[in-house]
Amino acid sequence: MSTPALLGIAAVGIALLLILIIRFQVHAFIAMMLVSFLVALAAGLPIGDIIPTLISGMGGTLGSVAILVALGAMLGRVIEVSGGAGSMAQRFTQLLGPTRVPAALTAAALVLSIPVFFDVGFIILVPIIYGFCKAAKVDPVKFGLPVAGIMLAVHVVVPPHPGIVGGATVLQADIGWITLIGLAICVVLAVVSQYVSKFLNRKRYAMLPTTAAQFEAFDAGAAKAASGKLAAPGVGVVLTLILVPLLLIMLGTTGATLLPKGDPMRNALGFIGSPVFALMVAIGLAFWLIARQQGWSKERTNEVMESALPPAATVILVTGAGGVFAKVLTATGIGAALSQSITAAHLPLILAGFVISLALRAAQGSATVAILTTCGLLAQAVTAGGYSAVQVALLTVAIGFGGLGLSHVNDSGFWIVTRYLGLSVADGLRSWTVLTTVLGVAGFLMTAALWALVA
Repeated sequence: MSTPALLGIAAVGIALLLILIIRFQVHAFIAMMLVSFLVALAAGLPIGDIIPTLISGMGGTLGSVAILVALGAMLGRVIEVSGGAGSMAQRFTQLLGPTRVPAALTAAALVLSIPVFFDVGFIILVPIIYGFCKAAKVDPVKFGLPVAGIMLAVHVVVPPHPGIVGGATVLQADIGWITLIGLAICVVLAVVSQYVSKFLNRKRYAMLPTTAAQFEAFDAGAAKAASGKLAAPGVGVVLTLILVPLLLIMLGTTGATLLPKGDPMRNALGFIGSPVFALMVAIGLAFWLIARQQGWSKERTNEVMESALPPAATVILVTGAGGVFAKVLTATGIGAALSQSITAAHLPLILAGFVISLALRAAQGSATVAILTTCGLLAQAVTAGGYSAVQVALLTVAIGFGGLGLSHVNDSGFWIVTRYLGLSVADGLRSWTVLTTVLGVAGFLMTAALWALVA
């Protein structure tokens, strides 16, 4: 099928998806499954391959998301019900003052997201975001939006995250230079994320009913603690439950970066640093440090854990459906057609890298896939260009920032952020999609400015 036809099918598919969800209020899971089927059929995917492709997209996404969302939700629920998140938020709000809390949270998120994948880190921080928002009497999107924005920025341009590391390998770029450049720009983007989020939050977004109910009941544990019925966990306990899994993951990523493949120590660190194992350790610590301290029975502990799953189930299913849609766009060749069209425009190399990566990100959802694909498309041009180590690093970072923008309905991160912050699809497009795009463009412009200095 011709490139214009494939691109037209993609445009109609995305438009139909938005109309179904926003105008006709069709559940996001149903809408994405239906549109995925129709796009696959219209793009000429063999009928015998359509259902296996849908299943593959769902399985590939849920394999990495379902366990993490479930474990992260359970950990957050234990911290919430015990009153730990609320008491921690009140303590730090008193110390910092309410006006400094958003900036402090964003700065902490920048540091914590360096060793941790975006979705894992955000899920771990959700109960803390809720707690601070409760203390400040604001909706979760007020503090959560800038936090999520900077965490995703770090994820796409700072090693050891997979997209940028894989891209550096393809382009033979220096990891050290990429780390220095990426971190320096992300520090500036943390400030940009704060101000852009504040602008986007000038109006109040109506929370989704399920999130509103969850947020309304969030400080029940803290209220009981305040009435003297329970002793809420201290700040040290809550920080331990958050930092231990992050430190374990950091060990794993450090080992993967510094040690050679096949090294027994690298394998051991990779095991204990896997997000699933790290969160299971945190759950075990929660049993010891909170359930035991609270005097919860086994039945009460199981009840608290199980109460985290119904809200998480919606996030998991919708995220999986986003993976289905992204898989269809890739399998039908729509993403490849888009990148080839942009390559044929003969843009300056650094601009072409950013634009192709941005287009692929919009077309198929995954920032990692967008970065790796773009690096593969431009590898020959980079090798033949005789660029310095700094220039190749800047090219790689520019491609990474392309993978940051235009997060929308085919991106699993879009659903994780919007569902936990209580944003509808329309409000998510007005806020989260705009924020990621502004951060991506701002990051690219700073990268291009550095390119001009060293060219």
